[in-house]
Amino acid sequence: MTMKKSVVSAVVLVALLLIDVGPLAQAACSPAELSPCLPAITSGSSPSGACCTKLKQQKPCLCGYLQNPSLKQYVNSPNAKKVLSACGVPYPKC
Repeated sequence: MTMKKSVVSAVVLVALLLIDVGPLAQAACSPAELSPCLPAITSGSSPSGACCTKLKQQKPCLCGYLQNPSLKQYVNSPNAKKVLSACGVPYPKC
């Protein structure tokens, strides 16, 4: 992926994380909480401890994120699956 494309993808992901996700926008389920995972998801690098902590907190929300067309592509991405695995969070079976 080119640098320009990576930057555009990162900007799009941040924008999607900040949008209102309807019923998911409860106190417990907020995709913006996963912002510490953004570097690992966009670059394929190892996730930070903060990322893993947030993923574990947001684990019950992952199926909802997969049902959201704006977020599904990010949860389904190969890098997101690597981050989930590295953090010991199983990929959701919805």
